[in-house]
Amino acid sequence: MTEWSQTWTFFDGTWHEGNPQLLGPRDHAAWLGSTVFDGARAFEGVTPDLEAHCQRVNDSARALGLIPDRKTGEVMEIAREGVAKFDPDTAVYIRPMYWAQDGGRFSVPPNPESTVFCMCIYELPMPEPAGFSVTRSSYRRPAVDQATVNAKAACLYPNSARALAEAAEKGFDNALVLDPSGNVAELATANVFLARDGAVHTPHPNGTFLNGVTRQRVIKLLEDTGTPVHQRSLTFEDFEEADEIFATGNYFKLMPVTRIQQRSLQPGPFYTRARELYWDWAHR
Repeated sequence: MTEWSQTWTFFDGTWHEGNPQLLGPRDHAAWLGSTVFDGARAFEGVTPDLEAHCQRVNDSARALGLIPDRKTGEVMEIAREGVAKFDPDTAVYIRPMYWAQDGGRFSVPPNPESTVFCMCIYELPMPEPAGFSVTRSSYRRPAVDQATVNAKAACLYPNSARALAEAAEKGFDNALVLDPSGNVAELATANVFLARDGAVHTPHPNGTFLNGVTRQRVIKLLEDTGTPVHQRSLTFEDFEEADEIFATGNYFKLMPVTRIQQRSLQPGPFYTRARELYWDWAHR
């Protein structure tokens, strides 16, 4: 039996300690995947961009054909109430969720009127920024006319899992995943940046991946301090030739890439600056 870290789950107006069993085999979400979620962080006494994460889970629900019944401010209040249940020094993951209980016509589309809300908050330490290795994935991100890539939908993550499993078999931690046109979209689990010739570059948000909350924040912080950030089409070869590579995501916020294929990299000045700017901003 799995031993979960300290966890509090809000469902149907009540907080439950641990991992309550909320889904049955007839629930639409359990067998047809009508689940969306988001992830925010509380660490070192701050909850950066909590409002943006709470807004995005509602946007994701609508994109999947669900009806989010909690306003952004209410989701934020529930999140803060849950975070207060933990020791102030504990780093936690804040995961609001929506899913459908019933199916609509022919049972396949979700019945939007059956949408339910849940908030799960659990202890998850912030990883040390030690860096990780990446390779090229043989799997691709779908376009918006092929899958609900405009939502943070659970049904998209088996594809990320395939990319991660393939990378692990090759001896890497993560993988650069291409879009349908053959350009880099993102990592299997995070947005990605490269630096070369005095500027930062990152894939243009072309509808094949989520324009991450932390990604947007880091771009703004860099640009506001005079660092040029170019959002454009990038090939895998562009990353192989980069001076430095780093990633943004809610789990670790910012992390350097220290190896691509067989080439080693060092955390560079652009990554270092971006991380310093983010931490300073978060604590303000």
